[in-house]
Amino acid sequence: MKLVRYGADGKERPGLIDSEGCLRDLSGSISEIDREALSPAGLARLKKLDVSTLPLVVGKPRLGVPLTCISKLVCVGLNYRDHAEEAGMAIPTEPVLFMKATTCINGPSDPVIMPKGSVKTDWEIELGIVIGTLAKDVPLARANEHIAGFVAVNDLSERAFQLEMGGQWDKGKGCDTFGPIGPWLVTRDEIKDPQNLDMHLEVNGRTMQKGNTRTMIFTCAEIVSYISRFMTLLPGDVIATGTPPGVGLGMKPPQYLKAGDTLRLSIEGLGVQEQTVLAAK
Repeated sequence: MKLVRYGADGKERPGLIDSEGCLRDLSGSISEIDREALSPAGLARLKKLDVSTLPLVVGKPRLGVPLTCISKLVCVGLNYRDHAEEAGMAIPTEPVLFMKATTCINGPSDPVIMPKGSVKTDWEIELGIVIGTLAKDVPLARANEHIAGFVAVNDLSERAFQLEMGGQWDKGKGCDTFGPIGPWLVTRDEIKDPQNLDMHLEVNGRTMQKGNTRTMIFTCAEIVSYISRFMTLLPGDVIATGTPPGVGLGMKPPQYLKAGDTLRLSIEGLGVQEQTVLAAK
């Protein structure tokens, strides 16, 4: 299933995308795409629905973040060897973890607002894992059982805040609007191999990132198992799994976003994000 939330910010309704690419309303069946809906029992109930009987949604409403219950947005840094090399950083021998503030979470096509004082706002397309069942000390062999589905994530970063102001990366990662998620939450059964998904990101129509999840250093299953050693993952938590090369930081000379720029990014099977960059008010 391709689950979505549609409507004005703060007034979204649950929906799904049918096999013809049409948006259908789910509010007669569930109140929200939340922990209950993402549980194995909740997803099983949704899969039993006759999609053809669900009301069609007319027009092209805004799509919001496709789930409501994100208690944590955990990120894996430098998880593509060639991205670590372009950033001039050592190839990690264990996953590099950091957190993005949940206040950064944004709709997939809502504007990206550069924070005050930003001079190095950058882009990063990433595959996001959505947790479906509580995960704590999960063995690798069972890690996939805890995944409800997958989403596209843009892990926007302010590089000066992240790398030049001391401390940890978080201050350059958690700015408002720096975590677009969606447009779809695609359930695990629809993604045959999360380690073989094409990824593509454009800035102003020019391709910047073009990669595939098969070049990840640590797989989705390895990431879920590893993170669950250090923190309990709750249903609805999202893990951003790293980015392929092509970020602005890695260009010679580096290239960063400016007000008026447009972003378009897609991951195979997970839909398209489109964003306009705005200056802080």
